[in-house]
Amino acid sequence: MQIIDLAEQTRLLGQVAPALETLRDDVRKVREGEILKPVREIAPFARRTQQLAMQCTQQLHDLSISQYAAIKDGRQNLAQLAGACAQVSLAATLCTLAINSRTEILLYEDADPNPAASRDNLRRAADEMDRARTTYRSLTQHLSGRLASAAARREDEQLIDRALVGPGITTAHSPAPSPASTASSPVPPNSPTSSPAPKTR
Repeated sequence: MQIIDLAEQTRLLGQVAPALETLRDDVRKVREGEILKPVREIAPFARRTQQLAMQCTQQLHDLSISQYAAIKDGRQNLAQLAGACAQVSLAATLCTLAINSRTEILLYEDADPNPAASRDNLRRAADEMDRARTTYRSLTQHLSGRLASAAARREDEQLIDRALVGPGITTAHSPAPSPASTASSPVPPNSPTSSPAPKTR
């Protein structure tokens, strides 16, 4: 278990919801247009969403190996956080699919010139961003509230102490070999490795 600064983690969690809100607004704005230049219009926020997904996944990893997993509701919160990370990643993929759906008219003669497929992918991306934003906001408020409460901090400190001294932290020691097992066994008289007796005259 790594001990990290949960106040700093709260700050990082709190940055995700506003970022997702901005991305969602950008997605909806492009979706309302004709999407005549899909790469130029969609790629900027698709890339930013991918970067945000990577940051979210990194924080999920950092929290999962820290004391956060030991505090009250920590494991349940990590499960929710993993789901939100997946939603952000899915939103980024949907944005990329929206580009692909619109550029098919440049590659195939029978492609649908209507941007309906791209709009649908962007709608789904905005929905995923909204769901993830709600989760991040809730988790930020939960962690912030526990850090602000002296009673909650004491409770979490006790839970962390128990986790630190739990059976998963101790290591088993193998019993020391007995002297009998390490002593050299005598070589039998008739053993092939025994030295021959000296001859007497």
